[in-house]
Amino acid sequence: MSGMRALFRVGSVLPGLLPVLAGCAAAPQPFAGHPGALGGRLAAPPPARLDVMVPAPDVMASPAAADLAAAIATALVAAEVPAVAQPVRPGDWRLVIGAEPGALGVVPRFTVLDPAGAKQGEVRGAPVAAAAWQAGAPATLTAAAGEAAPKIAELLTSIDAARKQSDPNSLYNRPARVAVLGVRGAPGDGNNALALQLRRQLPVLGEQVQESAEGADFIVAGEVRTGTTPDGSERVEIQWAVNDAAGHDLGRVIQVNDVPAGSIGPHWGDVALVVAQQAAAGIKDMILKQTGGRTPSEPAKAP
Repeated sequence: MSGMRALFRVGSVLPGLLPVLAGCAAAPQPFAGHPGALGGRLAAPPPARLDVMVPAPDVMASPAAADLAAAIATALVAAEVPAVAQPVRPGDWRLVIGAEPGALGVVPRFTVLDPAGAKQGEVRGAPVAAAAWQAGAPATLTAAAGEAAPKIAELLTSIDAARKQSDPNSLYNRPARVAVLGVRGAPGDGNNALALQLRRQLPVLGEQVQESAEGADFIVAGEVRTGTTPDGSERVEIQWAVNDAAGHDLGRVIQVNDVPAGSIGPHWGDVALVVAQQAAAGIKDMILKQTGGRTPSEPAKAP
């Protein structure tokens, strides 16, 4: 593998992609696409905003009640759930905070309601000493919120998974529709060759490919950049940007290699095939992150 140097980006191993690999024993495994910080938020269920309601006076006295709602919302945002402490708005999900006496103190109760007001699930927090609960000190509220937020987030994940699994049009139950819009910046016939091969390789992994963004679940566009390294080698970087149907950036699959100068001819040929095979695997991985890490043919994971 002389002349090739594997580089690293966003924690992903980057595959080799050019003819120099022909005499190598084993090519590196395709890297997993990095979804980015926004990707986690986009995947956080439910898809609409979660309004955290201020507890009723019989649950916690004011102003501590409003402080508790704010603390819960803050802890949920840290857990990648789009939550806001505010009165419910049309179309939003809501979190109702209650409490009940227990042997070890007051037990917080968190109930999730859908936009229609129907109960979808409930979890309980750790007991809080009755005196501390009534006092509503900031440290007490922050601790209660921090303990409860992961439980609430897990409940939301279970609710979202159950709803998707029951929807025949959900990505849980059908292949993703992926629009490969094209590639730019490649020398020679690289733009056409790379786009063509990616459109051929994604169906091998079970996805439906189309050239138009209309009706697509995911949109992929490629960009190739070349340059010269300080040692005179040629650097080839290929980025595959993956967006959802609303145009939100889900991340990029990146391939980078330094190769001997002049290795890239006007015709990409088999090089485009190797690049597309490895890029398709990274894109598939990103899609799986959006569908609970499974393909439609696999059984649903238990909540």
